[in-house]
Amino acid sequence: MATHVTHFMADGHLACGRHGDTLTSTTEVARVKCRNCRGTEAFQEARRIGRNAARRAARQAVKASHEACKWRGAWLQRLTDMPGLQRLPRGFKGQPYV
Repeated sequence: MATHVTHFMADGHLACGRHGDTLTSTTEVARVKCRNCRGTEAFQEARRIGRNAARRAARQAVKASHEACKWRGAWLQRLTDMPGLQRLPRGFKGQPYV
């Protein structure tokens, strides 16, 4: 049974320098199996860029979840702005009326 090695395609050429029409190639870093391709600067750079993009996306997701937690400040301001002898719920500091 023949094993199929997947090479890394960079700028229209295989990163390891091999030639042939029957060689399997991809630009997806996770699918590359050729050890020679994995050792090239082109592959290392593509892997670094992919990792950084994933980290940026994770940070954006965390930031978006923190944005959703700002409801408490808005609710506090809304209750403070209400006319009359309204009071804030327990746990909020600086209750004007008890």
